Amino acid sequence: MSMNKREDEVHWLAAEEERAWRAYRRMVIAVQTRTVQDLAAHGLSEPDYEVLSTLSEHPGGTSTLHEQAAKMGWSRSRLSRHATRMEARDLIRRAPDPTDGRGCLLALTETGWDTLREAAPTHLDSVRRHFVDRLEPEELAILGRIAEKIADEQ
Repeated sequence: MSMNKREDEVHWLAAEEERAWRAYRRMVIAVQTRTVQDLAAHGLSEPDYEVLSTLSEHPGGTSTLHEQAAKMGWSRSRLSRHATRMEARDLIRRAPDPTDGRGCLLALTETGWDTLREAAPTHLDSVRRHFVDRLEPEELAILGRIAEKIADEQ
């Protein structure tokens, strides 16, 4: 017996479901592509900005690698590899975690803080231009509730 479902057992999307799914995917790709292009003017990738901005939310711009990876939805190994590249650019630094002998802390450097301060206005303007300002307030509220509902599924 094959492990694949037989075609008559596949629960295909209805036309309206498929239209909504494809529209959602196109929206995410379009907004992401446009905001990434705007961040590139500061020499940052979207993952770079995500690391910098989420670290800035912690006291002193410091977090454990484990907590940071969980907050970003990344594996620790992915974040560790990315942190190595950001450390080489003096955006963050690593230090041993005094509470966990196997863990490490990630902290924003002065260069990282400065880079974030310079990039944040561009990023916020980009998010407004490519997302927020294109929606009516009611649409934005509905989309926010939908996004929270889907994100809270796990």
